[in-house]
Amino acid sequence: MTYRLFEGKVHASIYQRYRFTPPDEIKNIILQYLDEKKGQPHVLAVDLGCGTGQNSRLLAPHFQEVVGIDISECQLEEARAVPGYPNITYRKGTAEELPFPDGSVDLLTAASAAHWFDQTRFLAEASRALKPRGCMALLGFSDNDTRLTYQACGERLNHVYKEVKEVLLPYTNNQVAVSESKLEELYSAIPFPDKERIECIRVKSTISVRNLVGFIESWSMSQDYKRKDPQAAEDLLLNTQKRFLEEMGVTSPDTEIDQELEYFCVLASKPQ
Repeated sequence: MTYRLFEGKVHASIYQRYRFTPPDEIKNIILQYLDEKKGQPHVLAVDLGCGTGQNSRLLAPHFQEVVGIDISECQLEEARAVPGYPNITYRKGTAEELPFPDGSVDLLTAASAAHWFDQTRFLAEASRALKPRGCMALLGFSDNDTRLTYQACGERLNHVYKEVKEVLLPYTNNQVAVSESKLEELYSAIPFPDKERIECIRVKSTISVRNLVGFIESWSMSQDYKRKDPQAAEDLLLNTQKRFLEEMGVTSPDTEIDQELEYFCVLASKPQ
């Protein structure tokens, strides 16, 4: 099945503004793995479920060519609007039908996207399209382990964040649980003997209250809630921002809080 939950123009704009770029820690793990398993040159990277291109742009300096693929033309329009990356091409398509010849891809990657793929068809296409010793890198983060901190009110902020997710639980697609499992089932199904799953990569950063609420708005379940009850969805976001600011004792939504995310990465290398 191909899931089509991120296609609207408004959602794509929110995605571009508020979705996280994968951290350098993850990028470096992937590039080191590719260097070890395949070596130079790094010719073609394909970023599946690329959305608005955050991960594609992160990879661009390290490859001769990067192709971002997504099912949503609106997402791709947002990606194409970002200047300064002449070696990136964006194409509409799916992870289950890759427009590349057999044995032509150095790296297949997906950032917070692989849980939406048809596992069997995707793995068959990956096996076909990757070069011998080419690599797969599927990354994401477990939002169940997100931690927020601001002075002494971290636990209260985490409680607000958890309550928002509980409100949205009835609108949450089952595939989100696949991501929260850190792609355990997909990892087990990868047919390559050379593979590994790195589960707990803790990454600290800062984020404004405004951008944190925007990130919540970008979730598929937030958008589903918005389709069912637009006013209630808008009220949830406004109330969440208000509660964060009250707990923090500040008035500006541009106030930054500390955020700690737990990333994971599934790595695999096609046999020679």
